[in-house]
Amino acid sequence: MKSKGSKKNKKIEKPRKWRWIYFLLVFIAVLVGLFFYMIRKPEGYSQNFQWNIAFSKIWSTRLGLDWKANYLAILDELKPQKIRLPVYWQDIEVSEGKFSFGDYDWMVKEAQQRGIKLILVIGRKTPRWPECNMPDWAKSKEIEGQQKSVLELLPKIVEHYKDSKSLYAWQVENEPFLNFGNCPLWGGDFLDQEIALVKSLDSKHPIIVTDSGELSYWLQAAKRADIFGTTMYRVVHSPRFGYIEYPFPPQFFWFKANLVHLFYPEKPITVSELQAEPWGEKMIYDMSVEEQMKSMDINRFHSNVEYAKAVGFSEIYLWGSEWWYWMKVHENRSEFWEGAREVISK
Repeated sequence: MKSKGSKKNKKIEKPRKWRWIYFLLVFIAVLVGLFFYMIRKPEGYSQNFQWNIAFSKIWSTRLGLDWKANYLAILDELKPQKIRLPVYWQDIEVSEGKFSFGDYDWMVKEAQQRGIKLILVIGRKTPRWPECNMPDWAKSKEIEGQQKSVLELLPKIVEHYKDSKSLYAWQVENEPFLNFGNCPLWGGDFLDQEIALVKSLDSKHPIIVTDSGELSYWLQAAKRADIFGTTMYRVVHSPRFGYIEYPFPPQFFWFKANLVHLFYPEKPITVSELQAEPWGEKMIYDMSVEEQMKSMDINRFHSNVEYAKAVGFSEIYLWGSEWWYWMKVHENRSEFWEGAREVISK
């Protein structure tokens, strides 16, 4: 026989149940609304683009090219407004404490004569494999010794180039929060020291910090940057799965851009690397042209350009100028070089 109290409890439980269902539906509606809010076109979305170039002296040399001829061809034939240029530590400080800027002085001078601006990438983790680009003498040091050497390196570069008319910005480290390449991460605290040091020496030029477009959420890098730069890759190679095409629509980048702007309003966002060269199981120079075409043929080149336009970040740096020149010079295939010239000229 049930007591009167149990009937009373049942009457109380029923409205409580519906109350929780109501709150759950409201919560879901808020989440759906927030999602659609976050995938709207972000602040700064553009249909007017500035197409620029990244160039690596070391990568051009590894491809067996005359890197000076490669660089001059970029300046005089492709004619970008800006070039993203790593200043490799192992090039300028071959012996500890002895600095030589000759090759980079030449590149800066040639750009300046043509009115082309430069982003100088500085630090230990800089573009191109193995990411940690260091002189041999520094590799043998413990982490504390390497960090001390980096903090001695940065002032030498900044003082040398801060008054150059061609300097547009400093990029401090490359994708410092992405665990990629043979380059252990040093974390945000050391990056903060590097950025503070560069700013103390040169307050006129902005600091760029970059991160992976597909594998990172951007906030750690963006909060430290005057200008944030994202990579944008479409087809990559995985040792486990082979070639992978990222399935992300442009809204994937809009979501992350809106997340950045939620915390850091009006933060400028650029595409620091738009994939315009192959990504395979091996280095490009160890792959056949047939294998290279699996991740980057001319149709994919133009498809990536269109994808970047759909994302809508106004400043875009094409990644692969050394390979386009290699295809033109060594394979007598100029479609990528001419494709880049056409994109940049627009």
